[in-house]
Amino acid sequence: MNTYARFPVTLVSGEGSRVRDDEGKEYLDFIAGIAVNTLGHAHPKLTAALAEQAGTMLHCSNLFHIPKQQQLADKLCALSGMGSAFFCNSGAEANEAAIKLARKYFFDQGSPRRTIITATNSFHGRTLQTLTATGQDKVKIGFDPLPPGFAHVPLNDMDALKQSINDQTAAILLEPLQGEGGVNIADADYLRAVRSFCDEHGLLLILDEVQTGIGRCGTMFAFEQAGISPDILTLAKGLGGGLPIGAMLATEAVAESFGPGTHGSTFGGNPLSCTAALTVLAVIESEDMLAHVQARGEQLTQGLLDLQKRFPVIQDVRGQGLLLGAGLSVEAAPIVVAAREQGLMILMAGPNVLRFLPPLNVSESEVNEALALLASTLENAE
Repeated sequence: MNTYARFPVTLVSGEGSRVRDDEGKEYLDFIAGIAVNTLGHAHPKLTAALAEQAGTMLHCSNLFHIPKQQQLADKLCALSGMGSAFFCNSGAEANEAAIKLARKYFFDQGSPRRTIITATNSFHGRTLQTLTATGQDKVKIGFDPLPPGFAHVPLNDMDALKQSINDQTAAILLEPLQGEGGVNIADADYLRAVRSFCDEHGLLLILDEVQTGIGRCGTMFAFEQAGISPDILTLAKGLGGGLPIGAMLATEAVAESFGPGTHGSTFGGNPLSCTAALTVLAVIESEDMLAHVQARGEQLTQGLLDLQKRFPVIQDVRGQGLLLGAGLSVEAAPIVVAAREQGLMILMAGPNVLRFLPPLNVSESEVNEALALLASTLENAE
């Protein structure tokens, strides 16, 4: 079905931070499958691990114990400080699970609390529940009636948040950094205030780290940079390095509300996807990739700031780690097209923002090459 406004390019192969189309043209990939290809393309360790697992078992029903799934749950809980994990196939599914768990938690307490408060310009998925949770009206057109139980407030506005809660409020759902909505950072002070506010009022804090998690922002989880911890955490995208997997983690007290029959997923946590995730996490650790992301993020940020001095069309540079945005005074779409023609693949994050999402192991020379290609693009656009 015609659900994607596709670029006029057919990609057939990739290696590291580069991809090739069916005509043999090579591109520097600063999209990475929209923050999915954590280790780039055809990483030898990931390729080998998947081939080995595929020769053993691809799928096993969740009616049975799955060793790789348990290993991944243990690893993610150890890294995040959460108590239990539920596995699914995507970020939308992870957020659906989080919404269900939050409501079930209050149901179990005999409480009427069901409403989830989210931020304007947020993005939480395309299912009916998650698009309703999303703070962008454009994704909701034509899909009414939408499910009740959601409210939206501006990001970083603590007063608006305080005024929005009532005796029906169950949880606050936030992205530490809004990727799809414009590369908008939730201030650390704001996140700490929200955490304290939730504790004070008995609310659950859900953090959607589908795009920001697994090292993308320079720490394993973006919430670490604010010195807080959520009650529920959602992950996907970069977790599988290219294989579909989502995860919803929760503290043990909250996780207890999910018992047998309350939620499930046929494919969630299958051996192949869990192998991919375990390999991604192992490579991030063994190659000290978090420090690398911080260094390359600083390099790319400084390079974009230098370009801003040369090209006033760039109004600001923002983001964390290797999830960066450049706000423009003009439409971003023509620049994305022109950059691709130069051999650089980048994205938009709203009509006036360029978004940069290279693989986490992008090299110093590749960042410099991307900056040079963008400079050439902007010169030709003037």
